[in-house]
Amino acid sequence: MPDTRSFERPGLRDIAGYVPGEQPAGGVKLNTNENPYPPPPAVAETLARFPVERLRRYPPAAGDPFRTAAAHLHGVDPNEIVATNGGDELLRLALATYVDPGEAVAIAPPTYSLYKVLIRLHGARPVELPLTEGWETPDGFVDALDRSGARLAFFVNPHAPSGRLFERGAVEAIAAGFDGVLLVDEAYVDFVDPAHGYDLVPAIREHPNLLVLRTLSKGYSLAGLRFGYGIGSAPLLEPMQTKTKDSYNVDALAAEIARAAIESRTWAADNWATVRTERERLRAGLARLGLPTLPSETNFVLATVPPDALARCPDDRGVGTAANALYLALKARDVHVRWFGETRLADRLRITVGTPEENDRLLAVLADLLSPAPAH
Repeated sequence: MPDTRSFERPGLRDIAGYVPGEQPAGGVKLNTNENPYPPPPAVAETLARFPVERLRRYPPAAGDPFRTAAAHLHGVDPNEIVATNGGDELLRLALATYVDPGEAVAIAPPTYSLYKVLIRLHGARPVELPLTEGWETPDGFVDALDRSGARLAFFVNPHAPSGRLFERGAVEAIAAGFDGVLLVDEAYVDFVDPAHGYDLVPAIREHPNLLVLRTLSKGYSLAGLRFGYGIGSAPLLEPMQTKTKDSYNVDALAAEIARAAIESRTWAADNWATVRTERERLRAGLARLGLPTLPSETNFVLATVPPDALARCPDDRGVGTAANALYLALKARDVHVRWFGETRLADRLRITVGTPEENDRLLAVLADLLSPAPAH
């Protein structure tokens, strides 16, 4: 008889894991917020000249020389940078460094669904302080945050999944009034319009509890590399660097590629500008089709699918919401977007900004799907 015992720890059995976006083999892939353009040429050059001999030795434990390059980019000290294996590792490290099991961690839903999964895996308690219907922090947000007893708060800016940007002053006000560590997840910050003048990094000087998350997955087209970093005061990062971080958490090749990428910021910024232009064109095209979107400062838009789209969509499969029906109909045409069947998102689709050709294909398929069905 096969051994059917479960060795999974009991506390894990009731936790639903994070569900990543689908990875289709082809078609138009606009479901996981990847950059539609390739990484900077310096990445390929670094790969080509990397000496394989170096792989037999351990890499620098702190991720140097990446930290030096990142510190130069942001005008901080290398001790105010921690290199991580993707931005998600920084989330885990923050929990391991600042939160004991059983303590509270605050989130502001709707938000990145991995936050709650990681909090529960750590044995901590997620405390939800929902955003308003207008995607704002509610009145008394900071007071509620303090009353929650949270030791750590995850706050994504620009916000996912709405795409809105909270101004620096609003974020600093949260840090100033909060007793715990405020981790601001800036995964999409590279796509913010420069006209906003948004830059939270200098605020680490005024707020010793502020930890800023950055990733190379989005802006630098390196989602497959899994490289991110945190920016914060040296005392805030010191226990992470010396105690909770794995001894060699980023490999030698990844650190070199990441360094080459951020040193190519000017090249990458041209891509960010192109994405911003396409973002507004995509929003206008979706609006013409009756799918309004919120203003976005990211590389995606959140489109509302009205209930009557269900009746108009010839691929209606009786799946409940119009957004889900449209998501499935697009998928059947090999156009992939993201639908979240959860509160406040069930009537919306999150759509990554693609190349002009990909966006045109999406809009053409949507126009066809949303055309009134021919009368019989």
